Amino acid sequence: MDRKEFLYTSTVLFGGLVLRPISSFVPSQSIRIGMITDLHYADRPTTGKSNRYYQESLDKLVECVRVMNREKVDFLIQVGDFKDQDEEPSEKNTLIYLETMVREFNRFLGPTYHVLGNHDHDSISKEQFLKRVTNTGFEQAKNFYSFDKNGFHIIVLDANYTSAGIPYDHGNFDWKDCYIPQDQMDWLEKDLNATDKPSIVFVHQRLDEKEGNKNYCVSNSGEVRALLEKSRKVLLVVQGHDHKGDLHQINGITYYTMKAAIEGSGMENNSFGILEIDQDSRMNILGFYKTDSMTLSG
Repeated sequence: MDRKEFLYTSTVLFGGLVLRPISSFVPSQSIRIGMITDLHYADRPTTGKSNRYYQESLDKLVECVRVMNREKVDFLIQVGDFKDQDEEPSEKNTLIYLETMVREFNRFLGPTYHVLGNHDHDSISKEQFLKRVTNTGFEQAKNFYSFDKNGFHIIVLDANYTSAGIPYDHGNFDWKDCYIPQDQMDWLEKDLNATDKPSIVFVHQRLDEKEGNKNYCVSNSGEVRALLEKSRKVLLVVQGHDHKGDLHQINGITYYTMKAAIEGSGMENNSFGILEIDQDSRMNILGFYKTDSMTLSG
């Protein structure tokens, strides 16, 4: 593999401790999941002190899809903020940006899935986004959903609601006010109760609230974590939104925040990875470009 594509540094985190997941549910197979987040594509220039290179995100996605096709991952998922908008919001242009990204994403030769991010509601509605994307196996894309793959249960959540439970719509939101409403919480509890498989959760905003990251977290993240912990089935939560990335463990569940693909100019500042989990529940990240390769649990 070309050295310029990724920096591989296998690292056991959390003070050198070998982590054991809370879940006692053992996978029947291994799985490899391609992941990218926070592309923020728009045909707009970088201005001021911003490090967001909106126009370059299309090429970064093309490279991600190329690598994932070569690696033959089991599915490819983008973890939110797939597109952005013009400095002067335009619904028409925003839909063009979304459709452009969808065409490239769908060049992956396997199942594809989407997580909704806050910027996916810039200039458009939740419904407009969902009508233009495909979640494999679903007749119509949903904003929260679940499916099984290779003996794992995959859950996708949508925290793009205000604390009053109002859906984000046409930019009418505060990115620091995100919430998972009660109907989705009820669905999550039932979904976890119904599965007998080790589970992986994908959500755009962070669930691992701790000192210094509150603005990036779901306002009822504690309630969501309590459901995940109660099930004793969740191995890992994969998040975006906080562009610098992070890794954290709470009560036996690992919370992995991916680095954003948009930050920085040039392909060397691309960022995506492959989550690998084996039949012993060992979890690793194979990182490409700015995404570090690491061991999540041993």
